[in-house]
Amino acid sequence: MSARVLVVDDVPANVKLLEAKLSAEYYDVLTASNGPEALAICERGEPDIVLLDVMMPGMNGFEVCRRLKSQPTTAHIPIVMVTTLDQPRDRLQGLDAGADDFLTKPLDDTALLARVRSLTRLKAMTDELRSRAIASRRLGIADPLAAAAAETGLNGRVLIVEDRAHAAERLNGALSAFHAVEIETDTQQALLRAAEEEFDCVLVSLDIEGQDGLRLCSQLRSLERTRDLSVLLMGESEDRGRILRGLEIGAHDFLLRPIDRNELLARVRTQIRRKRFTDRLRDSLQSSMEMAVLDQLTGLHNRRFMDSRLASMFDESVMRARSLSLLVLDVDHFKTVNDSWGHDAGDEVLREFAERVRSCTRGIDVVARMGGEEIVVLLPDTAAPAAQAVAERIRERVEQQGFPIQAGQRQIRVTVSIGVSSRKAGDQSSADMMKRADDALYQAKAGGRNRVIVDEAA
Repeated sequence: MSARVLVVDDVPANVKLLEAKLSAEYYDVLTASNGPEALAICERGEPDIVLLDVMMPGMNGFEVCRRLKSQPTTAHIPIVMVTTLDQPRDRLQGLDAGADDFLTKPLDDTALLARVRSLTRLKAMTDELRSRAIASRRLGIADPLAAAAAETGLNGRVLIVEDRAHAAERLNGALSAFHAVEIETDTQQALLRAAEEEFDCVLVSLDIEGQDGLRLCSQLRSLERTRDLSVLLMGESEDRGRILRGLEIGAHDFLLRPIDRNELLARVRTQIRRKRFTDRLRDSLQSSMEMAVLDQLTGLHNRRFMDSRLASMFDESVMRARSLSLLVLDVDHFKTVNDSWGHDAGDEVLREFAERVRSCTRGIDVVARMGGEEIVVLLPDTAAPAAQAVAERIRERVEQQGFPIQAGQRQIRVTVSIGVSSRKAGDQSSADMMKRADDALYQAKAGGRNRVIVDEAA
């Protein structure tokens, strides 16, 4: 896949070299010669990935990386540090700054392009989640980008897939001070555990005797339950070809033996931080979807969802000549509850009321809060007599047991009035059904409350 790559280097020759290599692979290349210029380009949201030189005058690459990763608007952009420094402490400094990888000059073309492909693929996966998360802020959800950018990457659950006891023990000794670590020696058992348990990161050895670590990586990527897991490959220098293949099929990072303890900690922390970043965005998307169709107080569907669903259910009922009924429920004297016990007590009553109504309905029924103390129940494939029976069951369920208020310290009596209507041949739309149910509810109120009235035309 193509992407926009920002090359940041104060040496024009280095910029030209990288630009030529990336352009030959059909990447769009942006360039910057210093840190402030790179920050400005990233803040405008232009690049998909940043290749960042460390040794620059003024603001070095570590500082640029640290600033980008601390800002909610740029924390999602993958950063590869590019430098002549090759000591473990240098890699550690870059990873601690938030870099997603660290490449040493002179660059290996295969490793460079594999890393760019891998990281741009990961960014593409999160871009849609980010756009939805940004939109969710308008719905009143706390800023998910700020929360995601603040993630530390600590206290994760890590699964090590390694059959050599001494290697597994060393990895466990390094990671267990910061994470909960599990060890598995068999790749198929590891796959089952990864699918059944909640891990943040999986470290897969390529040297397990008689087993294929790359096959495990591929399986982890293909299963829905595990495709969001962070996967790190571990191998020897001569395994570089297999490692690059692993990056192509979905591994996120790799470690070459002998594994430096600090680099291990930094890379695992980076992968856990990235996974949690994506998880937070995905949770935000789910919350925004729920807010669009659910009432936040009761957990029932809201009026917008009910209006849309009722219209489609009505059309389907007409097309298939199937029964359709609806109930309109209203808590009796609800204003008195608020006036006598306060609005908190009123909210407690509404939540319990919603739960009791829900307990009397089927999974295919739609229960929605219309507003205030009014609830509507849509009953597909249900004729008037059966709908009346459901309404009576709800009325009795509400009346028979008091409603707890004040955190369960007191109970009050609550009743409900219900109007029932069913689709009839002359109905032009669902609005006709709703009008008759509202009229029936009015009759129930006028007739003394705590009763069910079925529309006579039903």
